[in-house]
Amino acid sequence: MKLVQINLIVLSLLLIFSCQDDDDNFRTDNDDLPDITDIEEIDTTNPNVADNISLRELGRLLFWDPILSGEKDIACATCHHPDLGYADGRDLPIGVGGIGLGPDRRDVTSDDIGLVPRNSPTILNTAFNGMDEDGDYNPATAPMFWDVRERSLEAQALGPLLSFEEMRGHAFDESLALDSIVNRLRANVAYNNLFTNAFGQNNAINAQNIGIAIAAFERTIIAIDSPFDRYVAGNENAMSQQQIRGMNTFNRIGCDDCHSGPMFSDFELHVIGVPDHALLPSSDAGANGTYAFRTPTLRNLSMTAPYFHNGVGRTLEETIRFYRTASDAADNGGNGGGNGGNNGGLQVNPNVDVDDIDRDVERLRNFNNDDIEDIIAFIRALDDPNFDRTIPESVPSGLNPGGRID
Repeated sequence: MKLVQINLIVLSLLLIFSCQDDDDNFRTDNDDLPDITDIEEIDTTNPNVADNISLRELGRLLFWDPILSGEKDIACATCHHPDLGYADGRDLPIGVGGIGLGPDRRDVTSDDIGLVPRNSPTILNTAFNGMDEDGDYNPATAPMFWDVRERSLEAQALGPLLSFEEMRGHAFDESLALDSIVNRLRANVAYNNLFTNAFGQNNAINAQNIGIAIAAFERTIIAIDSPFDRYVAGNENAMSQQQIRGMNTFNRIGCDDCHSGPMFSDFELHVIGVPDHALLPSSDAGANGTYAFRTPTLRNLSMTAPYFHNGVGRTLEETIRFYRTASDAADNGGNGGGNGGNNGGLQVNPNVDVDDIDRDVERLRNFNNDDIEDIIAFIRALDDPNFDRTIPESVPSGLNPGGRID
């Protein structure tokens, strides 16, 4: 599916930083840049739907249509809105029973649903989840969610429909959720026609095809023309001296151990000791009870605050400072040991054994306040605001696109 040629992002950090000079400049002569083959396709796990515009537009409508939620009051787009970098700008989302958009959203019910227990990650560039330093990736095994409990965008797209707090609510049991949604769509003439056109056959509405359609749309939401991308392509003026300095510091102190590759993520699970969110009734132990969570991408990061799996990192500065605290704790065998107690801000989760903190975190201490400012400047150089922000004027259900977000 030739949606885009990504010749700007396939220069991995490993190759990028190998071109650095000691004077904080970056060699951008064409002869110095590696000859990397373009990634010509954003692939799909279903070869029969490649280059299918009807499929992607069907996915867009499903993404915005509250008909997929139990109470018909929330859509995928409610917590992944283009105005908020396809995230929601909240520490923890308010799903079923909420009104409003992003930080202004509020719960207007008195039921037992509560907050969604994990931060809403952006869907920007999720087409490339799992991409390694060479630009290779397999969409069928792409890691999804903070705990990597699903693989592929197709599987991920169905997860929120089953979630009690996110979209299902009390409307039906989890075991009946997908069948109930399928029946709703089958009863809608417009959706019957849209699925027939997209898949080239009658009776095409089923759970699998819902996931395929939403995933096909999500693969179009990309942002890969940042100042950094233009800089590594040869435009020496695309990044400021501070951003270049921040890039060098980012590499020197070891941020690139985990935030590597074209997407600035190794997409692996790591234990870093992030504290629990105060509003959650119990500790979130992450993947398989290990307190491990997946490394997020750093692209468009400044647009998608707050940070970490539960949004406790309110700003980039606070988030970066926490790594120094976690590093001190891991090195000294105590909660914020060594200089950790003087770092301020977030402290290591007391439920996490500091011996379990990832060793890559342990060396993330050799930076000062000026370095933090430089790193933040570099992270902002990874922003590309020119992504698809299209909001459909209407959806086939007749409900408000995005749900109760006004």
